[in-house]
Amino acid sequence: MEFQQEIRGFLMSRRARITPEQAGLPYVGGNRRVKGLRREEVAMLAGLSVEYYTRMERGQLGGASESVLDAIARTLQLDDDERAHLYDLARNVAPGAPRRRPRPTSPITASVQQVLDSMSVPAVVQNGRLDLLAANDLGRALYADLFPAGKQPPNFARYVFLDPRAAAFYDDIDQAKNLLVAVLRATAGRDPLDKQVSELIGELSVRSTDFSTLWAKHNVRRHSRGRKVVHHRAVGTMELVYDDFALPGDPHVTITTWTAAPGTPSADGLTLLAAWAETQKQLQTANDEVRPNRPRHA
Repeated sequence: MEFQQEIRGFLMSRRARITPEQAGLPYVGGNRRVKGLRREEVAMLAGLSVEYYTRMERGQLGGASESVLDAIARTLQLDDDERAHLYDLARNVAPGAPRRRPRPTSPITASVQQVLDSMSVPAVVQNGRLDLLAANDLGRALYADLFPAGKQPPNFARYVFLDPRAAAFYDDIDQAKNLLVAVLRATAGRDPLDKQVSELIGELSVRSTDFSTLWAKHNVRRHSRGRKVVHHRAVGTMELVYDDFALPGDPHVTITTWTAAPGTPSADGLTLLAAWAETQKQLQTANDEVRPNRPRHA
């Protein structure tokens, strides 16, 4: 992801969604040649010169002070996630910004797996690239479609955009797609030189028209908490609440838990999921015990 192109696309897309009326400007009749605010209107509202803001929107964001970034964020009515993304982009083009960032050591230790296994609800560990790094038995059961083999770790974005089973699993597949693209956009903004993230974005852009269309919108979201309705093939429909908890050592690797309100059909669904998970585990153990004893044919 090119720094300047990303900055330009992000600022232009945020500017295009704000009407003069929303920005508090007086209504002026007649046709406007641009959608949303003009550059000079953003500059005026942010207290900047038109030339300075134009340079920033062309990607020359490095060196912008915190007060300038705050003024732009306020004028463009950025939410907390978008504001954080703007700061990430500015940091990445600042003079002296590191061109390569050290990759943190893997936080998936034996103790982390013990924590997962001690939980009585579905729990998974995921990174900003949306790789599924670890899970407890209930987490594997909830996302059973993602875990069958492959050299690459299971990945939520590949599943949602490339696996046709995802449309049946998610009650609102469009919502899932929008969220995952926005999460990947935030991840790429934090470290645009992350080769694995860039490769994933490139792969999905080539293989999925939906992804490339959503990517062009420049929406940003930090994955933290929310609610989803899913249709599990073994237990049926469940309305679940998810929460993310950052792991020590890397704030962008999180444990995600899934819960349901007590006494609801969804809570009953999680109980059924636990029973199904145990059955699947016993079947796998039985298969593993039988497989070495099978006769080999010449």
